[in-house]
Formats: sequence, structure tokens, C-alpha cells
Amino acid sequence: MFRLGGDLQVYLHREPIDFRAGINSLAVLVQETMALDPFTPAVFAFCNRRCDRMKLLFFDRSGFVLVLKRLTEDKFRWPRRQGGGRHADDRAIALDP
Repeated sequence: MFRLGGDLQVYLHREPIDFRAGINSLAVLVQETMALDPFTPAVFAFCNRRCDRMKLLFFDRSGFVLVLKRLTEDKFRWPRRQGGGRHADDRAIALDP
């Protein structure tokens, strides 16, 4: 069992990913693309191109946890990157509970 604190940061990877990616690939994506540390107490969220699946990656005290959520009849509302510039908020968005 794992618990996520109420003050936990959630970061969205805005571009769709290949859902064959596993824990190691996603951790590298967090480091290289998002310029964040995958070992921080945060959740990193990834979505597929159809926006019907989401993967959550986070590190607890014993290792990485990967959660997959698949919607059967709806889609996630996922923000897409607008324009070519890179701003701090383009890397991640903190979600409100």
C-alpha cells in the first residue's frame, strides 16, 4: 500500500508518449525532457496520443511505482504545448485537488 500526501506536487508531461515505455524510460524522460529529478517526492503524469490512458510515476521509499489508468468511455483533458517557446510552466503544471 502507498499513500500520497496532500501537499504532493503533480507534474504533467504535455506531449503524448509511447505507452510501451516502462519505469526506466519514464524516469529518463523526467530527467532529460522535463529537467526534473524523478526521485523527488512528486508524481509525474503521462498520457497517450488518444488521451484515454494515463501513467503515473513516483518514487516511494522502496522504489518506483508505476500506475496505469485506462478510461473506457471518456478521455482525459490534457493540455498541449502551444507555440515553440519554452517557459517554466511548459515543463510542468501543478494540479489542484
